[in-house]
Amino acid sequence: MLSRRKLLKRLSALPLVGGMIGTGLPLQSAMGSSLEEAPKRDVMKELGIRTFVNAAGTYTAMTASLMPKEVMETIQITGTQFAMLDEVQDKVGAKIAELCHAEAATVTAGCWSAMVLGLAGVLTGTDRKKIAQLPNLQGMKNEVIVQKSHNVGYVHALTNTGVTMVPVETVEELEAAISDRTAMMWFLNYQAPEGKIQHEEFVALGKKHGIPTMIDMAADVPPVENLWKYNDMGFDLVCVSGGKAMKGPQSAGILMGRKDLIEAARLSAPPRGGTIGRGMKVNKEEILGMYVALEKYINTDHDKEWKSWEDKVFLIAETVKKVGNITTDVSVPPIANHTPYLEISWDPSYFRLTRPQLQEKLRAGNPSIEVIGGKEHAISLTVFMLRPGEEKIVAKRISEELSAAKV
Repeated sequence: MLSRRKLLKRLSALPLVGGMIGTGLPLQSAMGSSLEEAPKRDVMKELGIRTFVNAAGTYTAMTASLMPKEVMETIQITGTQFAMLDEVQDKVGAKIAELCHAEAATVTAGCWSAMVLGLAGVLTGTDRKKIAQLPNLQGMKNEVIVQKSHNVGYVHALTNTGVTMVPVETVEELEAAISDRTAMMWFLNYQAPEGKIQHEEFVALGKKHGIPTMIDMAADVPPVENLWKYNDMGFDLVCVSGGKAMKGPQSAGILMGRKDLIEAARLSAPPRGGTIGRGMKVNKEEILGMYVALEKYINTDHDKEWKSWEDKVFLIAETVKKVGNITTDVSVPPIANHTPYLEISWDPSYFRLTRPQLQEKLRAGNPSIEVIGGKEHAISLTVFMLRPGEEKIVAKRISEELSAAKV
């Protein structure tokens, strides 16, 4: 065995660097030098994955948003420690519920998962036998009422549980469709203008007949107030994406609402097995990252943020108009992705260029840029996913390609 005296003698004989490492101080600070750190591995570059300037928005195919530093730090720190998944969900859910005026909340694997789990909770309650048998609905209610204009592809999240969608248009049709098979009423927020029954009346009908109501508001912040608006309005369940404007993990979402329904929904979610939601796993890093992203988003100066978007749109519009024979138009979608959009149109008699051609030239350039498709001779873009200074790059590249295409 090495004695303390011999150990001290050996340590005293070590080179200076070794002794300083033994102090627990970083090598660079201990030596007072500016030794260069080894370059960090760029796996995207290593694999040849194309990265781009995102002037299109928070599309899933484009990996939605970029997480801010605070979220990334949370993910990195929490990834070095173990915790019980249910405790993480308990603590985070309580904080999210408080922030969003809900009785309870849980982080899910995106908004789609929130809808599946939320409806599962409505169907089964806390009955373990029913939870295990989904999507076999024997002995359970099996219908969900939806307005015809809301009956789009996202209802597949609900039909995953085995239910049948019952489309209606008017209040009279809705009330006639209610039966002992009716489990829930579902509202798709971005389709609200197309429906004949608006939010308040929809909620009132649900309460009148004792039927839970759920709203899907996946991409419907900003405005930030929407995070609590529909809880305050009385929807029993509210589902939202986490990786869009809030800039949380793309694979995270939030389910919030009535405490009993959230508790029931979690019984179909990991870490429990043998359930319809077992594959909808959200790790502790994503759950905690989602909480930090939500907190940061709510505390953002949204007036200042909106002004910065307007400034970026103005800069791009004014720059491209200098090319000549260019028309620009600014609009704001009323609900989903409620941010300034810029449409840039050109007269085909002055430019030998189509919209797909311009998109491809921007995509193939350096840096690569993604914009939104538009009319045959127009593109649209958003700026709320641009990083500082990228609006100048977008303006310059669009101007260059339009100038090069002049007849």
